[in-house]
Amino acid sequence: MKNLFIVAIIYFFTGIFNGAKAQNVLKQSVCSNEAITKQIDSLKELFKKDGFIVVKEASMTMESEYEIPVIVPLKEGSWYRIIFVGDITSKVYEVRMFDWNEKQVVYQRKMWGDVDGNIVNYDYIPKFTEYHMIKPVQVNKKKKSLCGYIMLLKKVKE
Repeated sequence: MKNLFIVAIIYFFTGIFNGAKAQNVLKQSVCSNEAITKQIDSLKELFKKDGFIVVKEASMTMESEYEIPVIVPLKEGSWYRIIFVGDITSKVYEVRMFDWNEKQVVYQRKMWGDVDGNIVNYDYIPKFTEYHMIKPVQVNKKKKSLCGYIMLLKKVKE
């Protein structure tokens, strides 16, 4: 009976590990785009002067017309600025943000010809301390693989 128990445990763990190997896991890869990097550096300096600090930031490889979910913890009453910078050749840039209850709390859309073009940015002060999901997307008819950059800044001084 003891041997049967040990064999059952071995099969159980073997099945779990084989199942984990069989699943397709998406890994977010970092990308580099010199034009975006220059814009990000300028934005960091601009908002630093206004009393903001960078809480989280990430470059990401994106596919045209597909959202990338980014989950961030936000504290009630704190003043945040969310910035998404997309590939300069894309035609549309959108960011949707949802609270913990999956209610859309922000929607911003920019077009290629807009003054601030490939940059979507907005302020947000959450009513509750909870996780929020930010979903940036960009549309590009000529490129499938695109570079994007997202930053979460927090106001620390008036």
